[in-house]
Amino acid sequence: MATATVGESKALKVVNIHEAKTHLSRLVEEAANGDSFIIAKAGKPMVKVIRLDAELEKPKSRLGFLKGKFVAPVDIKSMFQEEIEEMFYGKE
Repeated sequence: MATATVGESKALKVVNIHEAKTHLSRLVEEAANGDSFIIAKAGKPMVKVIRLDAELEKPKSRLGFLKGKFVAPVDIKSMFQEEIEEMFYGKE
């Protein structure tokens, strides 16, 4: 077994596929307890195994998180209309 640095400088255990097949039950228990690891093939990292609810703990983005942070102009549909018409039709 080796260790690898992934993401935010967290050293993870690297297990080759043969070893993962041989010790699958133990490795799954370790992952369920929060000890994530990487399965590698010929030394090349292939997958990261993590506890299932670890993904669910991430904060979800929420709709309307910028509400009240800025105000749209009242004339947003006609903003720069004169300038755009000048670019297409020239000055009158």
